Amino acid sequence: MSEERIVETHSAPGWQLPAIVVLGLIAIGGLGFGWNASSKLDSTQQAMTTELKTAEQSVQQDMSSLKDRIAQDEKANTDLKGDLRTVTDKLKITQGQLKKARVESTKLNDETVQKITELDTSVKGELATKATTDDVKTVDTKVVGVKTDLDKTREDLSLARSEMGTLIARNHDEIDFLRRQGERDYIEFAIAGKNKPQKVGNVTVELKGVNEKRNQFNIAMTVEDKRFEKKSRALNEPIFFYTSGTHLPEEIVINKVGKDQISGYVSIPKANAQPQATSAASKSGK
Repeated sequence: MSEERIVETHSAPGWQLPAIVVLGLIAIGGLGFGWNASSKLDSTQQAMTTELKTAEQSVQQDMSSLKDRIAQDEKANTDLKGDLRTVTDKLKITQGQLKKARVESTKLNDETVQKITELDTSVKGELATKATTDDVKTVDTKVVGVKTDLDKTREDLSLARSEMGTLIARNHDEIDFLRRQGERDYIEFAIAGKNKPQKVGNVTVELKGVNEKRNQFNIAMTVEDKRFEKKSRALNEPIFFYTSGTHLPEEIVINKVGKDQISGYVSIPKANAQPQATSAASKSGK
């Protein structure tokens, strides 16, 4: 009887191959994911390193700037301390000088008072021994007279003179002063409004215009039927004119201007009144 060989054939299950493929794919995917994650990690690490370096540089710059500022502040503080020390030293010197000046001033005042007292005592003693009461009264009278003359001279010097030698008054008080001298008559006037003739003494005055900024004025004057205009005349500038039968000029002075108004005076020599009075008397006699 022939031997029968029984050969056992083992066949692999059908699910193993697909499982291997799936596992391979998963392994490949895992490797890809790992490589991607590693790349991202490297990029992130590089970015962080760059940012850290930038921040470090910025901090170093800020620290350097801060150090410079601190150095400048310390230098300024040192300079201020030096200036303060200098000012303090000068102030001490000034206070010492001031104190010394006060002491010297007090000393001088005391010496001055003492000298004045001694002089007053000496003068009174001399007056008591050398002068009688009448002599003192005479001296007082002379002193008053001299003071009056000095006051008059002082007022004369303060007044301006025209080319004719007459004193020019700039206000009412000065007009009164000149009136008291008795050499001329003074007629004060004021004109408000243009083109309004006004009789003042021997002249008729008419305002034509005023320049307040330059203190100038324009007027028309009528003297014995003769009319003439004076333009761009200044304050306190005398305008002279003559009347018939006189040798001394009369004058008109404007010493104040305003909007369409002027004020001043007409000055008439008293010598001018005599011929006119004589002429009037001769006419009445006829």
